[in-house]
Amino acid sequence: MLNQINIAVLVSGGGTNLQALINAQDSGIIKSGKITLVVSNNKDAYALERAKKANIETAVLLKKELGSQEIFEDKLIETLKAHNIGLIVLAGFMSILSEKFTKTFEGRIINVHPSLIPSFCGKGFYGLKVHEEALKYGVKVTGATVHFVNEIPDGGKIIMQKAVEIQDGDTPEVLQKRVMEQAEWIILPNATEKVCSELLKV
Repeated sequence: MLNQINIAVLVSGGGTNLQALINAQDSGIIKSGKITLVVSNNKDAYALERAKKANIETAVLLKKELGSQEIFEDKLIETLKAHNIGLIVLAGFMSILSEKFTKTFEGRIINVHPSLIPSFCGKGFYGLKVHEEALKYGVKVTGATVHFVNEIPDGGKIIMQKAVEIQDGDTPEVLQKRVMEQAEWIILPNATEKVCSELLKV
């Protein structure tokens, strides 16, 4: 019987969500899983430094060097299987994964999205664009969603959501920061623990 699920976090940039996960693991919020691998598709991602500081093994896979999305995903699957990964967390991972990949790890990939799905999500909605659209539309409440990943961008079953109020004078940058602090960094670790504890019962 497993007592912890091996978690891989996939990153592309600064790794603030990865840091939230590392902190949650250190403080005991995440106890049914352990981050054993951080994979980046950007060799300069600061997230890799965060992983090294936390003594977590890292891997860098570059699509440009590997030649195609298909070879990139094959290499990624190989790497994850070699580390016996039971849950994959996408934390600012800037690459859409194919159906082949999502089917290989069905029910074992989660992502955090900076809006309340089904608003402001799907193809092309990532980063600041999500917050720009929310402000443009004039919604009074936004937030973040953690969901399972399938072949449809932001299309998987919702695990957890948290609302964040929009304030007068918000810019996309200000709103992005508030959504991270008040929603993403809270629900991503909690959802990770929830999914890991459920996977332990499987």
